[in-house]
Amino acid sequence: MPETLTVVRAQYLQAQVTGDRRAALRIVREALGRGHSVRALQQDVIQAAQREIGRLWQENRLSVAHEHMATAISHMALVYLFEQAPAPRANGRTIVVACVEGEMHELPARLVADYLEIDGFGVVYLGANVPTESLCRLLAERRPDLLALSVTMSFNVAGLRAAVAAVRERLSGLKIAAGGHALAWAPELVEQLGVLFVGAAPGDIVTGMQRQLLGGPR
Repeated sequence: MPETLTVVRAQYLQAQVTGDRRAALRIVREALGRGHSVRALQQDVIQAAQREIGRLWQENRLSVAHEHMATAISHMALVYLFEQAPAPRANGRTIVVACVEGEMHELPARLVADYLEIDGFGVVYLGANVPTESLCRLLAERRPDLLALSVTMSFNVAGLRAAVAAVRERLSGLKIAAGGHALAWAPELVEQLGVLFVGAAPGDIVTGMQRQLLGGPR
């Protein structure tokens, strides 16, 4: 019987805290080999461990350097899991995923991009701190079906507001989704901005996008 994901997560978290990249990757690789799915490892190991890293940092039990070290390990693990995921059947819809201007916490957006692409969406992933002007130019070039914006820190909400306003002014009709801890802390922003809220769990994220673009879960 495979080890529970709770055990795997604890092992992975220990590797993160000590900065052992090889151990972290081995733990993920072996868990996948024992029958755990890519999505389960993304959500219940990588994402869950990263939340614990954030909590330890907020409690001053980890330094900024340690938090960065742990996050770099998670980026590496996500690349491995993305490569191991079965090739999806494309659904013909394209989503641009980006962190708002000023937002440097990239991992949540990367998780969303991976969840969506593994489920069959075409994804254009832009990463951290995307200037609003550059974002608008790319959207005009690529003409996606939906824009998904990520904002983690509350002081970057102004960047979210600016991005939503600029996109609506220049690309009228483009659907916009948003997510991240800043919106979880201030859920009223979702209604104020008129955006689709992107949840934290992969199933919630994918289901929300399917409803917006495909008329409901397949």
